[in-house]
Amino acid sequence: MGTITRTFANNITTSGVFKPTAFNNASFDNVTSVPEGAVEGGSMVLLSTQTASSSASISFTTGIDSTYKDYMFIFNSIHPQTDGESFMVNFSTDGGSNYNVTKTTTHFICGQREDNSGDYLYYTTSYDLAESTANQVIFETGDGDSDSSLSGTFSLFNPSSTTYVKHFISEIQGVSNGTPNYSWHPFVAGYGNTTSAINAVQFTMSSGNIDAGTIQMFGIL
Repeated sequence: MGTITRTFANNITTSGVFKPTAFNNASFDNVTSVPEGAVEGGSMVLLSTQTASSSASISFTTGIDSTYKDYMFIFNSIHPQTDGESFMVNFSTDGGSNYNVTKTTTHFICGQREDNSGDYLYYTTSYDLAESTANQVIFETGDGDSDSSLSGTFSLFNPSSTTYVKHFISEIQGVSNGTPNYSWHPFVAGYGNTTSAINAVQFTMSSGNIDAGTIQMFGIL
């Protein structure tokens, strides 16, 4: 067996799959693209980016369809207009005419004060929902100082299904208003209790506007 043949054989599993050792910088010198599906776990495709500028809401009314099984929204430096506003989400099944999907959710928080005077980990019944069409709070009592903001992710699973309810998970880190302020880290999860396809998502503040920040929507292959 020649050297090239032996090296090739040593880098393939018995099932015919390349081993990780088969790939290095030199082996990719002439690769210009990787076909879809070649990367285990798929990939994220950026579908839309919206930038807030004293915006009453940010709504994604196109691009949420059966093309992708799952969707992820990434929040970058979302800044509330004033102190004490909560960042919220709701869903639509009619392209954004109404954001009123019935939801059942859970909500818990961990946090720490800036002066180390208190740390927290607790379930917050005041922010969960039980078969309610209200907006779901995903970050509460944001701080309006000029250097304060929140960032995080929101995942929506299989929104185009007409068989199952629609699950979602949110995880955000930000500055919460207080004396002194908090490092605030809420975890929110639940489901939209509908078998209709969700085709629009809206983010708002509990009062006032989303002063600044960006939200990106990705489709997950």
